[in-house]
Amino acid sequence: MFGLNKKDTGLLIIVGILTLLAPFILNPFPADSAMAQFNAGYPDLMQRFVIFGIFAIGFNILFGLTGYLSFGHAAFLGVGSYSAVWMFKLLSYNVIPAIALSVVIAGLFSLLIGYVSLRRSGIYFSILTLAFAQMSFALAYSVLSNPKFNLTNGETGLQVYADDPQILQGANAPDLPHLFGLPMRATYTLDIGAWSFDFNAGYYLCAVVMMVVFYLAIRIFRSPFGMMLRAVKSNQQRMNYTGLNSKPYTLAAFVISGMYAGLAGGLMAAMDPLAGAERMQWTASGEVVLMTILGGTGTLIGPVLGAGFIKYFENIFSKINDNVLHSWFAILPDGLEDAVVFIIHPFIGKGWHLTLGILFMLVVIYLPGGLVEGGQRVSNWFKRRKSGADDAPSGKTEPAE
Repeated sequence: MFGLNKKDTGLLIIVGILTLLAPFILNPFPADSAMAQFNAGYPDLMQRFVIFGIFAIGFNILFGLTGYLSFGHAAFLGVGSYSAVWMFKLLSYNVIPAIALSVVIAGLFSLLIGYVSLRRSGIYFSILTLAFAQMSFALAYSVLSNPKFNLTNGETGLQVYADDPQILQGANAPDLPHLFGLPMRATYTLDIGAWSFDFNAGYYLCAVVMMVVFYLAIRIFRSPFGMMLRAVKSNQQRMNYTGLNSKPYTLAAFVISGMYAGLAGGLMAAMDPLAGAERMQWTASGEVVLMTILGGTGTLIGPVLGAGFIKYFENIFSKINDNVLHSWFAILPDGLEDAVVFIIHPFIGKGWHLTLGILFMLVVIYLPGGLVEGGQRVSNWFKRRKSGADDAPSGKTEPAE
């Protein structure tokens, strides 16, 4: 189906079903229960899962397929966000032109940076991309916020104001990002017993976009172009000795990856019409590296899993505080309860980065293939158990012939 083999079609269908049913899957606990704080099915967080999944899918095309580790991909995320907000300011709140411009501008910007950075490889390439990203952050934070040509609005961030031109904004159009009149914040809440499920227009727009780019990523992985990128990762020097010029392939991979990042930035602005320089910091670039490695470098579904894992930790696990811990361990004697809370305290709340760092170390050491490898190991274990049970002797003996 869609030019994919059976395995890839199944994977695409599974991702589609999980995305469609996310409001149910991410809200397993009743709204009034003590465990409701672990629910992640509210619109803002679901949008982040999908948007950063797109960001990580694109980064994986460069890092997972080609083997080039970029520490500056947040620059394209920020450029995409600024481009989308400027489209809101100049034309209208319709998200389609804004998203399209964010992809185009990020593609051109990545072409420029990639042309320079790809003259080097290895750690030198990584440092060059980091330098370009920090230069972009400095430009957005200070230089381009000069009152004479204020393109970024500096520390405050770029946003839409009532006196902006918006030459295509109709009188009856919503004063928020919308898709041909459907506001991105439009949410339908379904109450079933003690459960509450939110179906948000912005989330489903992002979900549809993610399905499209996930499909494109599969086609890239399975194409001759993808095979050339794997050859670059395997042994670029040997490839060059055969007479093949690898630079056009690596540059194309860099630009495609940058366009994915720009698309993610445009979607972020489409959900909330604001762009700030913090989206271009090196920490944002490091975050997408963690997402890809945690999920599984070079795999199709891994970056999406890694993005969801980290965003869940950032938004849900970080909310656990001492009061929550005391409520959990209230059945223990007072002294023991305080001791347990004291031991766990550094790993929760504001210390969630410590827990994430430990998990990242464990994954790198014991699961080099990330969460995808972990899932494969569990699946293989169950298969061995099942085959072992099928092959086990029944205890009934047959007479020899």
